[in-house]
Amino acid sequence: MWGLVRLLLAWLGGWGCMGRLAAPVPAWAGSRGHSGPTLLRTRRSWVWNQFFVIEEYSGPEPVLIGKLHSDVDRGEGRTKYLLTGEGAGTVFVIDEATGNIHVTKSLDREEKAQYVLLAQAVDRASNRPLEPPSEFIIKVQDINDNPPVFPLGPYHATVPEMSNVGTSVIQVTAHDADDPSYGNSAKLVYTVLDGLPFFSVDPQTGVVRTAIPNMDRETQEEFLVVIQAKDMGGHMGGLSGSTTVTVTLSDVNDNPPKFPQSLYQFSVVETAGPGTLVGRLKAQDPDLGDNALMAYSILDGEGSEAFSISTDSQGQDGLLTVRKPLDFETRRSYTFRVEATNTLIDPAYLRRGPFKDVASVRVAVQDAPEPPAFTQATYHLVVPENKAPGTLVGQISANDLDSPASPIRYSILPHSDPEHCFSIEPEDGTIRTAVRLDREARVWYNLTVLATELDSSAQSSRVQVAIQTLDENDNAPQLAEPYDLFVCDSAAPGQLIQVIRALDRDEVGNSSQVSLQGPVGPDANFTVRDNRDGSASLLLPSRPAPPRQAPYLVPIELWDWGQPALSSTATVTVSVCRCQPDGSRAPCWPEAQLSPTGLSTGALLAIVTCMGTLLALVVLFVALRRQKQEALMVLEEEDVRENIITYDDEGGGEEDTEAFDITALQNPDGAAPPAAGPPVRRDVLPRTRAPRQPRPPGPADVAQLLALRLREADEDPSVPPYDSVQVYGYEGRGSSCGSLSSLGSGSEAGGVPGPAEPLDDWGPLFRTLAELYGAKEPPAP
Repeated sequence: MWGLVRLLLAWLGGWGCMGRLAAPVPAWAGSRGHSGPTLLRTRRSWVWNQFFVIEEYSGPEPVLIGKLHSDVDRGEGRTKYLLTGEGAGTVFVIDEATGNIHVTKSLDREEKAQYVLLAQAVDRASNRPLEPPSEFIIKVQDINDNPPVFPLGPYHATVPEMSNVGTSVIQVTAHDADDPSYGNSAKLVYTVLDGLPFFSVDPQTGVVRTAIPNMDRETQEEFLVVIQAKDMGGHMGGLSGSTTVTVTLSDVNDNPPKFPQSLYQFSVVETAGPGTLVGRLKAQDPDLGDNALMAYSILDGEGSEAFSISTDSQGQDGLLTVRKPLDFETRRSYTFRVEATNTLIDPAYLRRGPFKDVASVRVAVQDAPEPPAFTQATYHLVVPENKAPGTLVGQISANDLDSPASPIRYSILPHSDPEHCFSIEPEDGTIRTAVRLDREARVWYNLTVLATELDSSAQSSRVQVAIQTLDENDNAPQLAEPYDLFVCDSAAPGQLIQVIRALDRDEVGNSSQVSLQGPVGPDANFTVRDNRDGSASLLLPSRPAPPRQAPYLVPIELWDWGQPALSSTATVTVSVCRCQPDGSRAPCWPEAQLSPTGLSTGALLAIVTCMGTLLALVVLFVALRRQKQEALMVLEEEDVRENIITYDDEGGGEEDTEAFDITALQNPDGAAPPAAGPPVRRDVLPRTRAPRQPRPPGPADVAQLLALRLREADEDPSVPPYDSVQVYGYEGRGSSCGSLSSLGSGSEAGGVPGPAEPLDDWGPLFRTLAELYGAKEPPAP
């Protein structure tokens, strides 16, 4: 077992203490030689306690803070002391021979408050542990080296104005890094450095409170309070820290509204319409927000009738506006009182009221040029119809409000009376008819009358005049529609055929006051019964009318009950027709008129069908014939006729009209037999004419005939193209050869002398011409 370990502190009272720890001896342990068990007390080899070192120590280094010693150590130098753990070898060192522990540098408790180390005694020669390691603690003893701080500062707080004394505002808290369990280094006391006498602070808790009553926001809204925290219980030598608290007084409705002046004067022109702004009133209220909202009202009746007041969108100003039209001539000024009241009132501050104020308002009405004013807003006049032009309808009147003696001129706007049915006197406004009116054509006339000041044409006004045309009994009643009725010949006597209704265009003699009457007497074919409501029932008499081809014409007499009474006569057509065998009524179409010979419907349909077929055949025949004529006309257009043009002067060359002989195209069967001898116009040497091909039998076909003649011309070498016959009145001069025309040249039968000189002498160029005209005729036999 370990022996006692003595702990020697280098500094008494502050550095540490020496103690002794004894381990109890087990109950079973006893001394040899005793009869019973003997209790033995075993002592630990180490006697240990915690060491202390003062922080921030600035004395000589290293500093001895304690000593370790074991009773195994006999002072022979065989024991070596070892130190391990936090800071061992750096912060704390131990003398291996003596066990003295030193600290090598200044320590800060706020960085580390204690160190845990292990101490052990070993044999110096063999390093064999002489005792088990023992743990001990080195504590850093605190000193007052940290001032208080406010980690949440600076502070901002709000408290209602007019609060009672002691009303809590805010709590401030300071922190001291020193050890609160050792001494008074961390014991804080709060005081107010700045902010007295308005606020106070609790020394222990740091709660800031109001110190005086009735603090007024309108006087001072914000306060800056400085709070100090001091350690060492606030005693001399303690450290301190401070912070600021900005205290704002919140508003309460503790001030009533107040008008800055007792009388407000405004003016407004009389022509200002309802809603026109007259002026603004503003009652002053030093409160803020909702506490300053106000409502305005007019107290006197005369002002509330002509004006109204409301609060603007910000809830501060009163807007005075016109409520109804003003008239300078009627009233020139208004005087009334206006009240301003807070809309939100705090009952806690009623003693500071009343929260309203009253001011007087005077509004002067200014005169303005006004247009004439009619005596009525609208006029309703009446005039009977059918009256002669110039009939008096009525009179309208307007006055000049600015100058009642000023004359007014009246006129009807043309667009309101486009037909010029009325006229108006410009001086007095009398309206008369200009044409004869007819109520049945038009009942109402809406005129727009313009009144203009004679002195100022720019001042004018308009009014609507409604003129109603009164009715007179000038239209005889008539049937509501033309009636063309039918009835079956098998109808029973007294059967209703139709209800006939009357119509009267007049208002005084309307349709309900029209009477109807039909023919009476034994010869009447139908009965007319007046229903006394503007209608009559047409009935079959007791003796039915016999059927006949022509319809019956029933005369109806109509008259009204107007003054004077008017009447007219109308005719109702009734046809008596046959009915179907089953007794059902059918539309009445008189069969005698459609088929006088008694033909049935089927026969009539057959006749119509035959006529339609014949008409279709005729149309088809005409179409085929027209088609054939069109085919022939195409060929006829290609027929070229001969044109003989005679000129009185020399020809124009290419501009002359060319003509062709179409004798070759003529029908040879219809042509006259050719004359004996050669043809008159032959432009080639006489040769034997090619025989003509026989004409094909059958009817003549123009196309085949043309093809035949074309083939003959192509195969006949003796038929050159024909000349165009040109006749000129002047041949020309200066040619030694004379005329080269073939029209007057000699031929086989002509006997006309040829050219004066032989053509053979002209050279090779005229060889062909010499052959045509220069050949000598053979001698006559």
